[in-house]
Amino acid sequence: MKGLLIYELNEIQRNQGFINLLIQAAKSNNIELSVIDDKQQIPDSDFFFFRARNPKLAKELEQRNIPMFNRAEVNVIANDKWKAIQLVQLLGIATVPTRKILAATNLREFPIVLKTVDGHGGSQVELVNSLVNAEEFMSNHPDQTIIAQPFIESNATDIRVFMLGKEVIGAVKRIGGKDSFKSNFTLGGTVEPYSLDAKQLAEVEKIALALKSDYIGIDFLLLPDGNWLFNEIEDPVGARSYYETTGKDIAVSIMEYIRQEIT
Repeated sequence: MKGLLIYELNEIQRNQGFINLLIQAAKSNNIELSVIDDKQQIPDSDFFFFRARNPKLAKELEQRNIPMFNRAEVNVIANDKWKAIQLVQLLGIATVPTRKILAATNLREFPIVLKTVDGHGGSQVELVNSLVNAEEFMSNHPDQTIIAQPFIESNATDIRVFMLGKEVIGAVKRIGGKDSFKSNFTLGGTVEPYSLDAKQLAEVEKIALALKSDYIGIDFLLLPDGNWLFNEIEDPVGARSYYETTGKDIAVSIMEYIRQEIT
């Protein structure tokens, strides 16, 4: 069995360690896995493991009726924060209050968090404290959809839950670096294992079931009182925080899941 691992070109080198783990885990499952960037001509294969932020290409590949992990609609929703928020609200799960804004003058209270709907990795997200700062953010992203969220005190702490199909394979608590409101591990935050309670488990399973996803991350702000608010869905989701914290090779679980889904 042969599969194609599809990444954006600039992400291949940055994710080479994880790519190597996936290729090795694939071999253990009698799968020949090759990596290709999303700007090349994509040949047919027995399956696609789609790791690019490219909803248009995902939809095109899905038309070939070749098994693809994740399906195209997951890529569409996960790479649009507004769509993800709307989906989770429809499921009756508490989210960070969010609204689209067309102009900085629509804002009335500060501080407030502004985001582009398609940013990732902590980029294109700013905590702004004035109308001037908001106007600057808007002018820096003139052709992008912007959402606004109230600043919610979480001690720069969030939870990332790793889902494989309908099951949780692990979760980590991420705590932002000094003087940062962002919790991203790649931006200097710290990370530790986290155990979900029954309510949290039910909520993430509900999201994964609604999405019909294969491998995603789901992010929640962790509030000081222990409750959480949905924030984002990640596809593709980085796994470094998981395997460096737990010591478990998540690539093994992923490739076993793919093999079982195909055979």
